[in-house]
Amino acid sequence: MADTDLASEPFGRLPFDESLTLLTADGVDIHVEIVEPADGVDLPDDYQPAGVTSHDEPTLVFVHGFCLDMGTFHFQRRALQDVPGIRMVFFDLPGHGRSGRLEKGEYTIEMLGAALRRVLDETVPMGKAVLVGHSMGGMAIMELANLAPEEFKPEGRVAGVALISTSAGELSGVTWGLPDVLVRFRKPLLPLISGAGWVTANMLDRAREASTNLAWLLTRKYGFGSAKVSPSLVSYVERMNSATRTESVARYLRALYTHDRVLALGALTKLPVLVIVGGEDLLTPPEHSGAIAEALPEAELVVVPNAGHVVTLEHSEAVNAVLTPFLRKLLP
Repeated sequence: MADTDLASEPFGRLPFDESLTLLTADGVDIHVEIVEPADGVDLPDDYQPAGVTSHDEPTLVFVHGFCLDMGTFHFQRRALQDVPGIRMVFFDLPGHGRSGRLEKGEYTIEMLGAALRRVLDETVPMGKAVLVGHSMGGMAIMELANLAPEEFKPEGRVAGVALISTSAGELSGVTWGLPDVLVRFRKPLLPLISGAGWVTANMLDRAREASTNLAWLLTRKYGFGSAKVSPSLVSYVERMNSATRTESVARYLRALYTHDRVLALGALTKLPVLVIVGGEDLLTPPEHSGAIAEALPEAELVVVPNAGHVVTLEHSEAVNAVLTPFLRKLLP
């Protein structure tokens, strides 16, 4: 998809069979979309679309990343929505997309793991699930493994995991490709940024809106790794970024910088795991995916050349070429 004209692509407008609004323990509304199996699959007469997976097919649950939304998986959703036997669940994390925001305090990785568990309880109460996480979504999956390791055992709900452009920890050491002099100022500024008030956040939101050209260029630099990328694709990612309020961005920073779930990876050792990363990812560099694969010797590691952080969109064909066979192995 790197150099393809995508002006007519229906970004943010893919069909679904059911939408839900779930309330987390923290009082945040979670927007969920369910795509039922394509025609040709025989479902039991008493099948209920609201999540009762009494049929044999695992449900694919997709978890997006920071400053994005479920549209991160646009091309995976398109590729799989017409495949018989595949049921998919997408949702927006707290403070992102069409989900609600936390009224006060900071977001934590624990909240994300709990939100994922809430979605699983509602949409996959009795079946198996394959979890696909991008960036912070992968961290939410790791936190679920930390919170409920029994879900990742043979008798649990999780049948397999795909971790895309993510990290198990030490994100505070990522330079983002910036000069050392700028990186040194980042940590001292963190308490100031994460403690920003609503007035300051609203002012920054207006500044972001007034600087759309700069936002577009930054999205192009930090989201993509190819020499040629469809401007429509960059604009789509920039719209997802801009839709995330500045106060939400600030209130997530501490959670990201202090994220450390290396030990939680132990719960994944008995499961099929696929790890994918872009070779030019500046936000969660390939070394972080390599560390995950090293902790999970049976995991399959795929590095996509000339791909940045949003590899699911930038090189969707390459991602789908490894993700689809991985999913096939887990389907009956």
